[in-house]
Amino acid sequence: MNPAPLKIRRATVDDLPALRALWIAARLPADELEARLTEFQVVEHHGEFAGALGVQIIRTAARLHSEDYADFAVADAARELFWDRIQTLAANHGVFRMWTQETSPFWTRWGFQPASAEMLERLPDEWKQLEGRPGWLTLPLKDEDAIKEALGTDFSEFMAEEKEKTERVANHAKKINLFIIITGFTVGIVGIAVAAYLFMHRNPFAR
Repeated sequence: MNPAPLKIRRATVDDLPALRALWIAARLPADELEARLTEFQVVEHHGEFAGALGVQIIRTAARLHSEDYADFAVADAARELFWDRIQTLAANHGVFRMWTQETSPFWTRWGFQPASAEMLERLPDEWKQLEGRPGWLTLPLKDEDAIKEALGTDFSEFMAEEKEKTERVANHAKKINLFIIITGFTVGIVGIAVAAYLFMHRNPFAR
């Protein structure tokens, strides 16, 4: 049974003092992690900060990182709750594969396996230069090869095209909004000018 009550939530700026103390004690890069606060989920035990886990998402990959606890008595129970939240985040962001360098046996029990040389080719370039860490564990959430085959194209190209389409739609919406603002402003100026002209040229003898 999980120690109760545990609560998982997204980290906020109010958590920074506790997070920084945790990171410094664990010899993690506190300044770097503070700048990435939005990646972190925290666990509370009886309303008190008890630990945190980072979830970084890049394209279709997610990395679990910087896991640590102020109270390790709740660690495994917290991990179960974290894992539920992580799966929801992964589904919402279209994640195909999870990665981690965390060493707790919990993650291997939930399906993470050491990444082979072939699997490491799928590791995002942004994570390939991480130093001073143990080997990678990975867990596929979806069949990447089957999706690529179904698309009939390289998935990275597909994602780039989708991003470009999204940016085009957003830019078009901005242009329409700007046009509406300029048109409204112009109509307003013209209206004021007409009113001023009529006022200045009104017939003082008209009744």
